[in-house]
Amino acid sequence: MPRQSSLIRIALNLLAMAVTLAPLGLAVASLIQSDHRWPDLANQFVAPAFLASIAWLLFLLVLRLRPAALMAALTTGLLFLAVWPQWFPPRITSDPVSETITVYSANVWARNTDVEAMARSIAEAKADIILLVEVGDAPAAELDSLLPDHPYRVVSIVGNRTVAPARALVASRWPLKSLKENVHDQLFSAAARVETPLGEIGVMSAHLTRPWPYQYQWAQINQTTDMAVERRRLGDAAIIAGDFNAVSSGRIGRQVKDSMGLIPAPAPAYAGTWPAKIPAFLGITIDQVWYSPELALVDRRLGLENGSDHRPVITRFRAPAPDQ
Repeated sequence: MPRQSSLIRIALNLLAMAVTLAPLGLAVASLIQSDHRWPDLANQFVAPAFLASIAWLLFLLVLRLRPAALMAALTTGLLFLAVWPQWFPPRITSDPVSETITVYSANVWARNTDVEAMARSIAEAKADIILLVEVGDAPAAELDSLLPDHPYRVVSIVGNRTVAPARALVASRWPLKSLKENVHDQLFSAAARVETPLGEIGVMSAHLTRPWPYQYQWAQINQTTDMAVERRRLGDAAIIAGDFNAVSSGRIGRQVKDSMGLIPAPAPAYAGTWPAKIPAFLGITIDQVWYSPELALVDRRLGLENGSDHRPVITRFRAPAPDQ
């Protein structure tokens, strides 16, 4: 019996270690920072994989499967390193006496007709600038009731990438200057320069297509290249937000940092933006807010659900501290 019990524990350890290979592969794929399509696809799921690996480690410790638990602990550590850039990006210290501006950004989903839910979500945010993508026909027909406090607006051409008409939108409490859009390779965006208490800020609402294998593998890369061209027209102080269909630590995030010099708002696991039907801590943050070093992020939080399959993001900005 002791020998049989020992063999069973060895078999359980081996089985558990085999299961751990999946999250370990995700960690390695993220840490090598390869631009190949397979590692990049895996990199999108490191945040929920990290939380799952913690639960898996505790389960193995309860069963006293020490070899398997050791491997799970190593995997958990690697996943933490992989997810670190998403959760703890560089921060610029804000000037505490500066004015604060609030930005509401969301993919409201092209088929979403719940304009009341959108209006409640936007009103709760008390935002100064609204950046929306996938604005369908229903909200587009009721912009005055949806955005009563944001009379200055820019709406893009209508795209049909999601089997329903959709637009990108910029709206503001303050006067703005529309920037002519350059739609190419399915990059749908709206952009403007807004006169704010912090000075003129260029803003863009942008929507990248889905990653490979849902679209051809260069689609997001080409769209981000086009976005970099548009970013130059925004001016020094800039905010680009929307549905990037990519986490900030993947190849698209690295491309945004390198080509545009922008900083991602932190995206902790408890605040995943997609899909909205599951708890936020199980989701992934593909809805990004990128900003230039001429601004300082104060905080980031999720807004009220608005009927979409994505959660809205609310960010607040100030001027950087003088020593920054």
